[in-house]
Amino acid sequence: MMRSKKLWAGLAVVVALVALRFTGLGDLLSLETLARHRAALTGFVAANWLLAAGGFMLAYAAAVALSVPGAVILTLSGGFLFGALAGTALTVVAATIGATLVFLLARRIFGADALDRLGPVAQKLAAGLRRDAGPYLLVLRLVPLFPFFLVNLVPAFAGVRLPVFVMTTLIGILPATAVFSLAGAGLGEVLDAGGTLEIRSILTPQIIGALCGLAALSLAAIPLKRRFAKD
Repeated sequence: MMRSKKLWAGLAVVVALVALRFTGLGDLLSLETLARHRAALTGFVAANWLLAAGGFMLAYAAAVALSVPGAVILTLSGGFLFGALAGTALTVVAATIGATLVFLLARRIFGADALDRLGPVAQKLAAGLRRDAGPYLLVLRLVPLFPFFLVNLVPAFAGVRLPVFVMTTLIGILPATAVFSLAGAGLGEVLDAGGTLEIRSILTPQIIGALCGLAALSLAAIPLKRRFAKD
């Protein structure tokens, strides 16, 4: 048992999750924390852009791989600290890396028979992926019909090839990431005007545009859900 790679991989994930829970690191992912430490964070980014970008990507990839709540706050932070364009690029790459880690480690951690234990939703998802992996997975990335972690996990048991998984993830998460990064870039204007990061005070033109983009994605999900239900 002590030589089992599956055992050690599983223990590593559990230890990481427990550490996040009891050290309170997960609680730091908030707009309040971002506003409080704005000067220090923006100053560090300006002086050490590459180091800051690398640290941000590492943290984001780890959050995705461990399914840590707060991905939206991290995406907003990317736009806030690096700007809409760079924030989008860094977040997309980091999220793709994190998702790919889940994909590669899925069988090792959960076992080859995990699909049978994940329930009917996962089995339905796997059936669609087996029929037409590329387009199906791309739609699931563009429109969040299923939890992000489940969409990272199930393809590993449905025979999806790694290049297909990586490319559909990279392309599919781009629109929503750009929307949140644009919203994050607008948060600086709120603070410059002396406002606080509250819902009623951050409705800048940039963020209103971002919300419209999210609404369009949500509306696109309605006919897609009906089609998948029929399938």
